Amino acid sequence: MSIVTTKKSSYDLFNPTEDHLSLRQSVASFAERELDDQAKENDETESFNEILFKRLGSELGIFGITVPEEDGGHGLDPLASVIIHEEMSRFDPGFTLSYLAHEVLFVNNFFYSSNASQRSRYLSKVITGEWIGGMGMTEPGAGTDVLGMATHAVKKGDRYIINGVKQYITNGSVGQVFVLYTKLDKNAKKMTSFVIESSYKGFSVGKKEEKMGMRSSPTTQLVFEDMEVPEENLLGEENGAITHMMRNLEIERVTLAAQSLGIARRCVDIMCDYTVRHREAFGKKLMEFGQIQRLVAESYADYQAARALVYQVASELGPDVRNSLGAASAKLVATQMAERVSRNAIQVLGGYGYCREYPVERLHRDAILLSIGGGTNEAMQKNIASDLKKLWSE
Repeated sequence: MSIVTTKKSSYDLFNPTEDHLSLRQSVASFAERELDDQAKENDETESFNEILFKRLGSELGIFGITVPEEDGGHGLDPLASVIIHEEMSRFDPGFTLSYLAHEVLFVNNFFYSSNASQRSRYLSKVITGEWIGGMGMTEPGAGTDVLGMATHAVKKGDRYIINGVKQYITNGSVGQVFVLYTKLDKNAKKMTSFVIESSYKGFSVGKKEEKMGMRSSPTTQLVFEDMEVPEENLLGEENGAITHMMRNLEIERVTLAAQSLGIARRCVDIMCDYTVRHREAFGKKLMEFGQIQRLVAESYADYQAARALVYQVASELGPDVRNSLGAASAKLVATQMAERVSRNAIQVLGGYGYCREYPVERLHRDAILLSIGGGTNEAMQKNIASDLKKLWSE
């Protein structure tokens, strides 16, 4: 049993069309059947389930969600992507993070930044799951301050020679293709992006990070030592990457927020099942105690409030529709909520919550990453204040 149903009402913010509802049902069924049982082992061993990942394309068919049908995708919207991330994150947020890096950071980003020739070379490979994708932006000395990056490209004849190091790259050790952000002028506040392959001369994978959470998703450095990239792999124009980077950040932020929703939803489900059906104290079900009621009730209400915001923002996003204020707000609210709710779940379950018999301790560890990745929550606060300042200065 779950706190969320898939019943279609006259208007449903969370399933606005039959396509959205059908997508939710198929992803939810697959996730419960296939993701749940393998999540604990892959968290403990820090292993990426590549076979299962490929099945997301070959069996479930959820790569290319936001790519138009005429280009081989599903022609759906960011809200559909939010549905997928919420449903999968109920069972394995780490595995879902690798899906996000492939589907949002590479596929969506690449499609809306590339030309027809580039799409013909790469799109079918990543939509089928033959190749796994990712994105290289963060560096050892440049995270939130993305324009402080040091990775540098120099044009030589019909190629670009790239040097630098990228840090905390999801799918870094398993990906074959990446969107890479660089500078042409180290001192300029402009960026240039390329599509690169792991087979390129000068490309190598650096250290693999040992993480607190999201352990079933590989995170590594990418190292470029005189890496040669053909000029036809330039995405858009030189020094023109900031625009499509910012556009993609908005769908990234709402899908990270959706991961927070999935974590919180699973935690509330577990709390309800544990306190209503199983655990008793002093001759009463645990849910009968006021202290427990507060933790469960506030968790449920927080989840529902955050969910409404995330889906409302997602419903208004599109390739040509920007909403920096909404995306930052959704990520800030949902990620903070998931940390509170998962911590509440540990407290409600007591010793069981602190041990690995129940998944809430893993979900709590996973939730913490979401307030860091895709722009820290401190950056979200700064962005929200900046956008509000602009609105009130008009």
